[in-house]
Amino acid sequence: MLFKYKAVTKTGGETIGDIEAQSKDAAINALQRSGLVVVSVQDSSEKSILNLNFNIFNRISPKDIAVISRQIATLLGAHVPALKTFRFIATESENPLVSKTFIQISDDIQNGISISDALAKHPLVFSDFYVNMVRGGEESGGLSETFVALAEQLERSSELVSKVRGALIYPIFVFVVFFVVMILLLTLVVPQLADIITQSGQAVPVYTTMVIGLSSLLIHYGFFILMVVVASLFLVWRYLLKADFIQRGKLWIPVIGKLYRMLYLMRIADNMNVMLANGISMVRSLEITAKVVDDRVYQGILLESLASVKGGAPFSATLEGRKEIPNMMVQMIKVGEETGEMAVLLQKVAVLYQHEVTESIGAVISLIEPAMIVALGLGVGIVFASVLIPVYQIAGSV
Repeated sequence: MLFKYKAVTKTGGETIGDIEAQSKDAAINALQRSGLVVVSVQDSSEKSILNLNFNIFNRISPKDIAVISRQIATLLGAHVPALKTFRFIATESENPLVSKTFIQISDDIQNGISISDALAKHPLVFSDFYVNMVRGGEESGGLSETFVALAEQLERSSELVSKVRGALIYPIFVFVVFFVVMILLLTLVVPQLADIITQSGQAVPVYTTMVIGLSSLLIHYGFFILMVVVASLFLVWRYLLKADFIQRGKLWIPVIGKLYRMLYLMRIADNMNVMLANGISMVRSLEITAKVVDDRVYQGILLESLASVKGGAPFSATLEGRKEIPNMMVQMIKVGEETGEMAVLLQKVAVLYQHEVTESIGAVISLIEPAMIVALGLGVGIVFASVLIPVYQIAGSV
């Protein structure tokens, strides 16, 4: 098979070419034996449609940043200068926004700005967590290892998001089918049967009157109802879901609340593990984690802990007695403080909660799927029963 490759030589030069090999792994091994740092290898027989850039919304996703971070780590690990590394990313990326962003970063580095400060100029692409990790890598002299750690952390996060999205596909499909079927029934089927019922002159049951009224409402005011629903959902998402009582309440909803808690605890443990392992102080780790945890309740807990830690209190002591923090996590942190292995133990906590989140997602979906199927059946059954029972009564009286 013929493969196209992009690689960097030991002197930092870029090279593009073709190589014959039995598989992609064989091609990579052959290039590495030749002293090249492999950036990408692609089967030349793949059709162009498979290689299209799907960033149709012109954005840089966390998955993109994970791939770029690993490329940067590889190039820096091969002793390619930072400026050439970032120039290479800018010129070789197929995403126009990536190219534009990294050209600006390269220009800033060339003008004497540090890598972390150059990244900080692009807050929509690089989070505070990412920038401070890079700053810690610059101070410790382990930039290559820092970018590897960032790539692994982003990959874990992307993997979890992919699992959640994959698990939600079927329930969303069932919901869409339910919505479409109900709309079709109420706007196409019910009106025809309603004419038969109303013209018969017989008494119409209350439930049939309600279904016929709903059908008439959708036919005459469906567009306005849709606009009201969309506006209401936007307002709920924009304002109500961010209210403090909602933020606190969602953590204690049966089944779903446990999933939320484990998700945020995993995020806290994972972020702090990565930062502490790369030499960032506990105080700075807490500050950054509080910004990126994405939950008002846990953000408040971390900020309170931050104030106590600045005053000399152990981190574990600031978490004791909080119902949002499991005792197991508090004890693991306490052991980490006593042994000096905080990062290692937080990594174990993050892995544990990641497994529990994955299992909980499966459990929640297993409950949602049959419930939605039952709701679909009941909804369709109620509508049909509401209009068919009177029709049968009319037919029986003739």
